Amino acid sequence: METREETLRIIDLINDTYESEQAWHGPSVVEVLRGVSPRMAESKLTSNTHSIAEIIFHMTTWRIFAVRKLQGDAAFDITTKEKNWKTFPIVDELEWETLQMELSLSQEELVSEIEKKKDDSYLEEIVPGRDYTYYTMIHGLIQHDLYHAGQISLLKKALTLSVPDDDDFDDFRSESQFNEDYDDF
Repeated sequence: METREETLRIIDLINDTYESEQAWHGPSVVEVLRGVSPRMAESKLTSNTHSIAEIIFHMTTWRIFAVRKLQGDAAFDITTKEKNWKTFPIVDELEWETLQMELSLSQEELVSEIEKKKDDSYLEEIVPGRDYTYYTMIHGLIQHDLYHAGQISLLKKALTLSVPDDDDFDDFRSESQFNEDYDDF
């Protein structure tokens, strides 16, 4: 009889990373996004950094990639910058809610797709169209989420410290403390 122990541990890790309020690593993605306004979500520290909205889109894109690969889709790929790092010059309330909802739905779809696996043997199979295993892809996605949760946390802190109110964002954009050569996140 095959076991699903590792699959169940992976599901726990994915859920902890996304929404746990007591995750060992620190704030989950959901916790980090609390209090981010649409104006904060669209803002960039400099012209060559990503906004929180762009990061959320990017995270969702790679979750969809993982789901499609778990479904066996060898042809699906993220080949253009627009598919990977869409820009959002203006993010209103509806756009921000939509981006967060798409991330949430991609979370549910990812967990659902992994839950369909009958045993752990799929983890050692090669991802269609790639040269790595499902184990590597799924753990890479968890690490990807953690990286971007930390990035969002830093952006949120920088935007909050630099800008006390949403109304002051226009001043922040024109008087950024960071120069244009600041490394891309």
